[in-house]
Amino acid sequence: MSMPRVMFVVALAGMVSAAAAAPAKRAGDFALLDHQGYFHQLSYYDDHKAVALLVQANGSKATARSIEAFKQAKEKYKGKIKFFMINPTGTETRSSVQAEVDKYGTDIPVLMDDTQLVSEALGVQKAGEVVLVRPGSTEVVYRGPVGKHFDRAVEQLLSDQPVAKATARVSGEKIKYAKTVKTHGTKVSYSKDIAPIIAENCARCHREGGIAPFAMNSHAMVQGFAPMIREVVLTKRMPPGQIDPYVGEFKETYTLTPEETQKLVHWIEAGAKKDGDVDPLAQLKWPETKWAFGEPDLIIKVPPQEIPATGVLDYIRVVVPIEIDRDRWVRASQYVPGDRTVLHHTLNDLIWPGERPAGFLAAGNPNKARITAYIPGAQPQMEPPNTGGLLKKGSQLALQLHYTTNGKATVDASEIGLWFYPDDQIPTERMSNQCACIFTRGWVPIPPYEPDHEMTSTITISKDAYIYSMLPHMHFRGKRMRFYADYPDGTTEELLNIAKYNYNWQLDYELKEPKFVPAGTKIRVVGAFDNSAQNKANPDPSRTVPWGQQSWDEMFFGSVTYKYVDQSEAQQLLSKEGG
Repeated sequence: MSMPRVMFVVALAGMVSAAAAAPAKRAGDFALLDHQGYFHQLSYYDDHKAVALLVQANGSKATARSIEAFKQAKEKYKGKIKFFMINPTGTETRSSVQAEVDKYGTDIPVLMDDTQLVSEALGVQKAGEVVLVRPGSTEVVYRGPVGKHFDRAVEQLLSDQPVAKATARVSGEKIKYAKTVKTHGTKVSYSKDIAPIIAENCARCHREGGIAPFAMNSHAMVQGFAPMIREVVLTKRMPPGQIDPYVGEFKETYTLTPEETQKLVHWIEAGAKKDGDVDPLAQLKWPETKWAFGEPDLIIKVPPQEIPATGVLDYIRVVVPIEIDRDRWVRASQYVPGDRTVLHHTLNDLIWPGERPAGFLAAGNPNKARITAYIPGAQPQMEPPNTGGLLKKGSQLALQLHYTTNGKATVDASEIGLWFYPDDQIPTERMSNQCACIFTRGWVPIPPYEPDHEMTSTITISKDAYIYSMLPHMHFRGKRMRFYADYPDGTTEELLNIAKYNYNWQLDYELKEPKFVPAGTKIRVVGAFDNSAQNKANPDPSRTVPWGQQSWDEMFFGSVTYKYVDQSEAQQLLSKEGG
């Protein structure tokens, strides 16, 4: 079961409203993916004096005329000004933009403004114009052509002088905002448009008793937080756990669609007004239980752990007997933390009676029940139909518990819920899992202040299989993780792009339909770490970072869950084991 999309709002200054094609003084912070799927946020580049954005449009003569001068300016002001192009059309594909970039002969990233909202905020009007923005204040200090006026503006900016000529005439194709005009002003209805977006994407966490800090249970609450909602949506921090919506097809991308984003932002800009006599958010009803699939058939109580207010804690290992009166087949599980503010993550190992522990990260027996562990943002785990694992009478669950202190002493009393198949239903199929992991052997220490330290790990799928899901795990310096399938015929396909990894939301991304991969397919996982001072979550950018279990060290896990087409091996093994 996929975790519902959420909008957990964090307070930051909101972006100011900007009408379509109207020149802006302050643009506000924003984030976009470029034409190769890499994440960029304006405020991240506040170690530069400014960010320069050349407006790119496919087939534009104005862009083509400007590109050489823009490339020269990039070299001239390297390390002082950050250079991008931005495509504001909202209609181009990444491949078509890549073809244009190839013609330009440049590696300058093109930011893809699929919603056109960032271009609106910047006041973009014509292809070929350059917008110069201070990444800290988000002030637009220059707009006009690249050339002498641009150079003079940059030199004045670098000398901490006012920009004397903030605008200059540009000859270029006019940018059309047809996509966003539909949602301007009063054209968006709270009851018909906005409330359904909030209900679907936000309210399941933003409710009374939810994990978010406040409830979006009325128009008044949403209106009160509207500026913050706008900011976190435009910087892609909410909904959390976002992945690239243009790579693969998943049950959840944890993103709003461009149309949903346009409606929500323009509604906020128009005053976040209410219409209708009934408030749909006030009518929402939520299950009273914390359990995703109703009351579990069995609840495993993890021994309570007393966590001090401060200090570094060693990993805690416990073994919990599982009290059942007969063998059962497990179809679902859920880990409910007692105090999620201190529980960092868990690992587990199911030990059948008479067995020795296999280890927390061992591949394991495919016939064993899969019991979900805990990671930030963890989702309940439901097996596909006719799929499950065996929990034998007398089994034990070994747990490794990792806690981090938060300044307040507490007790964590977690629970694990299990749901069984009926006794007369024995699932005949099993899931398998491999981790494209890097441990101490193979780890390349992350250099101090390195903003983009890439590592790669590969696993091989030995038999024909269907991939069901992929899950990342890194620590505070984790920047991105991308999964690729390198097929035996020499072709490659990208499966998943977590463009902005977030340590707080390590989700299991489940494909909408299982993905067939032939025997011999290599799953290549490419991850990057940001050890620079620009990474606001970085504990210490001056440190050379090793592999390690604590959060201030780093890890690299790219987990892949799949099912073999031929299930006979698992069935034969089960027969030998007397299952």
